[in-house]
Amino acid sequence: MSSIRIFILGALSERGPMHGHQLRLLSEEEHLDLWTDITTGGLYGAIKRLAAEGLIEEVRTEQVGSYPQRKIWRITDVGAQTLSSLRLNGLREIVHHPDPFDLVLTRLDPEHLDDLPPIIDARITSLRATLTEYETHARTIARYLTVAESLAMEHRVERLRAEITWHERLASRLPELVGDERTRRGSE
Repeated sequence: MSSIRIFILGALSERGPMHGHQLRLLSEEEHLDLWTDITTGGLYGAIKRLAAEGLIEEVRTEQVGSYPQRKIWRITDVGAQTLSSLRLNGLREIVHHPDPFDLVLTRLDPEHLDDLPPIIDARITSLRATLTEYETHARTIARYLTVAESLAMEHRVERLRAEITWHERLASRLPELVGDERTRRGSE
């Protein structure tokens, strides 16, 4: 599932033809980097890929004042069909990416077991700061959000809270984990 494809195709479908810079400004206006995996730097490459696949097409090139020439893109019929499928799949599919942290947790370096408590504490502190920052930002922009956008932001908050809860549980079990690692490795 590609969030950036849904964003670009959806924006062109809903707002009409646009150039890449307009899409970039829209992504910034909607603060997509805070609640999606979309980066503004990835937009231009995605536009080229969508054009190569025939999902969008160049309508014209325009130049305003001293700004560079910009290609104006619109969604094609195939792009509209693809967008419809992407939207349905996005609602149906559950996407949860594995966290490399979990793999590392199962393959700890026996020489650094005593480093775990401060590392986990730092992770919890960072997660809490991210949650606080996100909640503050959400309250600041709440009046500008649609119901769907508010719910999407709530989803992000709940995921962060769950992550914090799990890390706190991990922190409480660190003595057990370290003891188990040392026993298994025969280093106790």
